[in-house]
Amino acid sequence: MSINFSVPCLFGLEGLCADELRRLRMEDVKAENGRVLFTGNLVDIARANIALRTGERVLLIIGETKAHSFDELFEGVRAMDWDNYITIDGAFPVKGYSLNSQLHSIPDCQSIIKKAIAEQLKSKYKLEWFQETGAKFQVQFAIRDDIATLYIDTSGAGLHKRGYRPSSNVAPLRETLAAAIVTLSRYKGKQQVCDPFCGSGTIAIEAALMALNRAPGLNRNFAAMHWDWLEQELWESSKSEAKDREYTGDYEIWGGDIDEKSIEIAIENGKRAGVSDIVRFETADATKFQRDLSGGIIMTNPPYGMRVSDKKEAEALYRAFGSAVEKLEGWNMYILSSHTEFERNFGKTATKKRKLYNGMIKCDLFMYF
Repeated sequence: MSINFSVPCLFGLEGLCADELRRLRMEDVKAENGRVLFTGNLVDIARANIALRTGERVLLIIGETKAHSFDELFEGVRAMDWDNYITIDGAFPVKGYSLNSQLHSIPDCQSIIKKAIAEQLKSKYKLEWFQETGAKFQVQFAIRDDIATLYIDTSGAGLHKRGYRPSSNVAPLRETLAAAIVTLSRYKGKQQVCDPFCGSGTIAIEAALMALNRAPGLNRNFAAMHWDWLEQELWESSKSEAKDREYTGDYEIWGGDIDEKSIEIAIENGKRAGVSDIVRFETADATKFQRDLSGGIIMTNPPYGMRVSDKKEAEALYRAFGSAVEKLEGWNMYILSSHTEFERNFGKTATKKRKLYNGMIKCDLFMYF
């Protein structure tokens, strides 16, 4: 059974996510703005959810229809094969968005789509009322330029929610973005890795998972696990496949932060992620950062200084950190910041920059080779 999928991702990560899907041997992989499309089969629902590091969720593409009017939207949605996926007792809530389209009222679109799906299911199941007491089939819609695309979400909670970070400090870095930074650093598990502004430990933990080649979704649940028509054996075989690809070895991964509470959280997160044996967290001042070993990778996300009162403090921190690492030799640095004057304050122009987004915050990844 060939199925079309869409994987939404943070802007700037589309190429990385596409590369992941190709390594998983998915077909027809195509990167677009904010998402990656691919074709697969039933087992790929499990494989993609378990293995993807940089994608936000895995959506089944149900169909596409013109949506210049509510009548057109209703008829187009009703014509789709919802009964192929939504079971007779399934719950099918609807959510979505509309951009540059005549149908701009989200509540009205939700109501029309919900009614259209119910009408299609009524004709197939010969029922007049659906209890919706069974598994959840979250319907999503995206209306762009009067074209509506309909999806069912297979993931449930976003894929960035690995399960190891139930608690975190202020302004956490999303796990998918942290994984992207590690990927862009070309870390292969051989170099020393340091994060001097580690916060709740996300970059260091994602580096550890990548060093071990451990799938980020092994220890969490997904919405599609509760769908009767998707056999549990597919999930078990996909997990076994992922575990067979894991590595073992000695790794040097370190995270430091001046805030003791953040370090306590990072240590707990590392334990939950199962990487506490290869990641070391300790209270440390990034402005006094130094390493005797000859070379490695610094990956870090220093405070942005989003508020005016914090901006000057962040700039002073950049200057002090820049002075601290100036004497290091043989180190590559990957520093994520939204501050437009980061390089000037850091004291060095980046070898290369890449535009990324931490949620809705536009950032640059400043790369120093």
